[in-house]
Amino acid sequence: MTEPDRGLMDGGRLLPWSSPEGKPCYLLAGDGTGYVSRMADRVEAEQLDSAALLIEEARQVLRERTWTPGEIHLLAADLTASLSNVRRVAVSRGARLPAPADDFPDRATAERGGARPT
Repeated sequence: MTEPDRGLMDGGRLLPWSSPEGKPCYLLAGDGTGYVSRMADRVEAEQLDSAALLIEEARQVLRERTWTPGEIHLLAADLTASLSNVRRVAVSRGARLPAPADDFPDRATAERGGARPT
């Protein structure tokens, strides 16, 4: 997965799939209720569910301690693909979060009661 273009993400939604060339796809503008948004929501949910199942499979394989190198290689490839999907979902959702209303630039400033050094 190529790194998402920050400029485009500010005005759109990173979709949970790539173009045939492997480039990120975005949905520009909208209220999140359209057909493509709903389809993206479903794909994201399926990717997260698939990741949860794969985690359980990985735990079982590792618990049994009877794996072959081929099984471990396949498991690593599947986990890598799933992690890539989950990361894309996290980036997409994180980019759509509202900016925090916190005026304090750091925790130390907040702990001083908001007093800013002069």
